[in-house]
Amino acid sequence: MSKKYDVCAIGNALIDYEIEVTDEFFEKNGVEKGLMTLVDNDKQKELVELAGDGIRKKQGGGSAANTIFGVSDFGGSGFYTCKVANDEDGHLFVKDLNEYGIDSNLNGNDLLKGTTGKCLVMITPDAERTMNTFLGITTDFSPNELSAEAIKDSNYLFMEGFLVSSETGLQAMLEAKKIAQENGVKVALTFSDPSMVKYFKDQMQEVVGDGVDLLFCNIHEAELFTGIEGLENVKEEMKKYAKQFVITRSAEGALAYDGEIFSEIEPFPVKAVDSTGAGDMFAGAFLYGINHGYSFAEAGRLASLASSTVVSKFGPRLSKEHIQQIMHQLT
Repeated sequence: MSKKYDVCAIGNALIDYEIEVTDEFFEKNGVEKGLMTLVDNDKQKELVELAGDGIRKKQGGGSAANTIFGVSDFGGSGFYTCKVANDEDGHLFVKDLNEYGIDSNLNGNDLLKGTTGKCLVMITPDAERTMNTFLGITTDFSPNELSAEAIKDSNYLFMEGFLVSSETGLQAMLEAKKIAQENGVKVALTFSDPSMVKYFKDQMQEVVGDGVDLLFCNIHEAELFTGIEGLENVKEEMKKYAKQFVITRSAEGALAYDGEIFSEIEPFPVKAVDSTGAGDMFAGAFLYGINHGYSFAEAGRLASLASSTVVSKFGPRLSKEHIQQIMHQLT
């Protein structure tokens, strides 16, 4: 029997504020480049003020959210489980989900008091993204937000690694994985960011547990998690943790393992402007592909082209025109 959703995703719902800065900005303000760092509301406001008028975009985001938007972009069906507050940003997030036709656990009339989480995405001239995140109300994301029915009615449960940074988020991941496994739903996980593997490795290992069905990570995250260096060594070690996996390698493409064979995924060279959401879009396009009859190699090619298109523009989303161009290029 077919399921209602291709993917049920869980993650931290954030409103992304994208600004352009220089490396000197990081040095002056003690920001660690290239990583996601959790900050309080005051620190985030201070950085926004110091950056001046460089805000390029403001829209619903977060790792798993960007992925489920990506699934939807290509015509897939998705459910997103998250937590936002009854404020302007929370209503903006709900509006984004509704416009994309993504079902969720949110009801505009039932949002809680508090502050919706925000992610300050700082883009440097080399196109690298650095994130300072104030989680707000999603700090308390917990098993209470889960929809067991949505998980059961999906082909894949997709979880973002950022959730391991809070105790309740970790519990939500473990509970969601348990529901999925008990109901024959495949479990997909993304490490999300090197900082999550570096600073929360024990928690991430607990989530991986006896293994996941599909794992997304970049080569740096894979090396941190396995404690092994070099793609050839890492790819064999990863078999212990996931039945299938994809290791992205930025400009060098990616490596996909379908449980039997490895497929080298070619890169699509572009002039990078903003790397925000590249990995998220890769996962979204890939999940769409394998839910709609693509092989791992074919899904990887779609995902590679989609993620390269994302980095050639500002923001983690693709327009309908972008989608049409991608599908035309692949035919």
